[in-house]
Amino acid sequence: MKTSNFASTKYTGVYRRGATFSFRISGVPRRGGTKGDLWKGGFRTAGEARDARNETLTALKHKTYVGPSKMTVAEFLIEKWLPGLSVRPSTRSSYEQIVEKQLVPRIGNHKLEELDAADLNRLYAELLTNGRKDGAGLSLKSVRNTHVVIRKALSDALRWGLLSRNVATLSDPPKHALHGSKELKTWDRTQLNAFLEGVKDDRLCAAYRLAAMTGMRRGEVLGLRWKDLDLENRRLAIRQTLISIDYRIEFSSPKTKRSCRSVALDEATASTLRSHKSQQARERLRLGPAYEASDLVFTREDGTPLHPDLFSDSFEKHASRLGLDRIRLHDLRHTFATLGLQAGLHPKVVSETLGHASVAFTMDVYSHAIPSMQEEAAEVFAALIEGS
Repeated sequence: MKTSNFASTKYTGVYRRGATFSFRISGVPRRGGTKGDLWKGGFRTAGEARDARNETLTALKHKTYVGPSKMTVAEFLIEKWLPGLSVRPSTRSSYEQIVEKQLVPRIGNHKLEELDAADLNRLYAELLTNGRKDGAGLSLKSVRNTHVVIRKALSDALRWGLLSRNVATLSDPPKHALHGSKELKTWDRTQLNAFLEGVKDDRLCAAYRLAAMTGMRRGEVLGLRWKDLDLENRRLAIRQTLISIDYRIEFSSPKTKRSCRSVALDEATASTLRSHKSQQARERLRLGPAYEASDLVFTREDGTPLHPDLFSDSFEKHASRLGLDRIRLHDLRHTFATLGLQAGLHPKVVSETLGHASVAFTMDVYSHAIPSMQEEAAEVFAALIEGS
């Protein structure tokens, strides 16, 4: 069979076009009762095109085939997919940003049912090269997140009968970078001590100390309530978080089941929290009815929730004032893990305190920062074998 610009392969109904393959099926029902040829392209190999052709033939046989539609990717994402999502508010916000900033501008005009793996591969390459507003490329993690969103969206389209296959499963998103390949920014013991000493007179010194001594996330610290604290037994329970969505403050549940956890406190941190509670009581007494009562441990002076960005900004200002290396508030979490493992804390204890999914994940993230552990392990094992 001769078809313009196509070269037949050994697979019946499969054709090569440049670097990709396509398939054709004749006599496919169309809207309005007519029939015609169905062409699908963009497959990396003849085998993929043949498999897709067979899937389509099976769908036609069982009358589950989804015919061509004029719906664009943008129309599907904005009008159907996003409104139907049932996810956490923070997750919805991140999905909306990816759809608005990455997907719609680049592939929004494509017809949904004509989108193919090659289109997605070009998308990922473009985002890595110049995906930011300033013309720079997005990070590997950001492009991976874009892939996750479009894959989920197309999976839902498949489940809803709008597509016959999810082409995102055939695409080639950038591979995960090893955690260890990215150097973590942390403070050493001397720098952390200098920071805690330098903020001891700040009204939020207990919040800084809690983050540093437990590795709690910013939202976990700000979402902590007094009813979640047992200062007598020096333990706290993480049951809610405070997050910012489009700069609006919202309360949410922890990210995962592992994030809902119990954390032990050292006596100095417990003592700092007791002092903070007394200070908060004085602020409430001073403002009287103007004070917004809540059970939150850390608030503004009038009792209203403390915005996460304000907490981060104040941390960075203190670090700059004290002449310390510039790190983010979240890097106190990395500092806790790194110093804890260096001090000989059991990795399982560190992992459970941080709320990680597994000890393996903890070691994957942090073991690169503590090569001395491997050296020490080698000497301990040698001493064990040699009996010295």
